[in-house]
Amino acid sequence: MEIKLNSTYKGTRILFKESATNKRKAINQMIEIMESFGYDEIMIPIIQKSEIFRSKVGDENRNMMFGVKDRGGRDLTLTPEYTAIIQQMASEKFKFEKDVKMFYIGECFRGERPQAGRYRQFTQFGVEIINPTKDYTDELLEIAKSLIKLFTDDFKVDVSVKRGLDYYKEGKGFEISCDKLGAQKQVCGGGSYEGGVGFALGLDRLLILNK
Repeated sequence: MEIKLNSTYKGTRILFKESATNKRKAINQMIEIMESFGYDEIMIPIIQKSEIFRSKVGDENRNMMFGVKDRGGRDLTLTPEYTAIIQQMASEKFKFEKDVKMFYIGECFRGERPQAGRYRQFTQFGVEIINPTKDYTDELLEIAKSLIKLFTDDFKVDVSVKRGLDYYKEGKGFEISCDKLGAQKQVCGGGSYEGGVGFALGLDRLLILNK
């Protein structure tokens, strides 16, 4: 069940009963899969300094960011995606560590035009390997497929696509889509970037397939 109040901001939802239960159950199953592959969970704040995204997320996403100022007048942003933050971690906190495997479940905020499967607040499930010492494409695709199979067996993998985020090497990466979702058919996107490699899944879009 989804609840809408007069005060509910457009493109956001209140989940109750089976909607909340199904989402929580899916997250728990996804966590089990990640732990079986030897990845550790990381929890990242949704409020970040705006500067981290300005040169990394691409013009389209940059124009949809929700910016705020704190009491000191500093520019902050509600996180539109998390890989830019992981990339900064690779160059700072994990600068001297290799093959750091992690996953996260985080809320993202973008000024999208709301429609089925596309919201202004949505849950992103991400998988990242910081400072990889080898090509992890096959492992990441295996993980992505295992996660998506929790929701559907009907999907397509494209290993060479143009990605809309500036940090991907040569702007290229991979995507997984499901035709059942119509125009909003992409459910996973990822690739290599400076300092790491990984992908992210749109959990709310996947849950549509699980109904």
